Amino acid sequence: MPRLFALLCLLVLPVAAPASQVQSLLPGAEQRGAAMFRLLGLPIYQARLFTPNAAPLDWSQDFGIELTYQRRISQSDLVDATLREMERMGNPPPPAAKFATCFQEVEPGDSYLAISRGPDRLEFRLNGRKTCDLRHKGIKRDFMSIFLGPDSRSARFTQALLGQ
Repeated sequence: MPRLFALLCLLVLPVAAPASQVQSLLPGAEQRGAAMFRLLGLPIYQARLFTPNAAPLDWSQDFGIELTYQRRISQSDLVDATLREMERMGNPPPPAAKFATCFQEVEPGDSYLAISRGPDRLEFRLNGRKTCDLRHKGIKRDFMSIFLGPDSRSARFTQALLGQ
């Protein structure tokens, strides 16, 4: 029985810990929505959107997105996929070298948190550790639209993440 309790505690910790991290980085933020992103039926990451007081998304306010990965993905694949999605959506991406400083390889259970700091700045954290402070004109909307924009890869995913 103690082993089962310990296992259950470990399963709960990854969900509870990022919420408190979001609170410290974005006071008043609460989870608005959550969604699992799948590719060809395979789960890639669980996403959670944090907005002020769990209010509907307002692009003029700061907010955060947390991605908890379900599989191993290399740094180069993360960077390349991000840049491709931004370009596909018509958003000018920053140089690949800027993203390379932000993204590292992820394993199942790793979580990235992106917090906006105005329209031109994003802070990225991997498992609670800051990886970069990315400054680029319009980066908030250009990057976050991958998950929240009208042209995202999955309308159902975006609606769930927006809490709709």
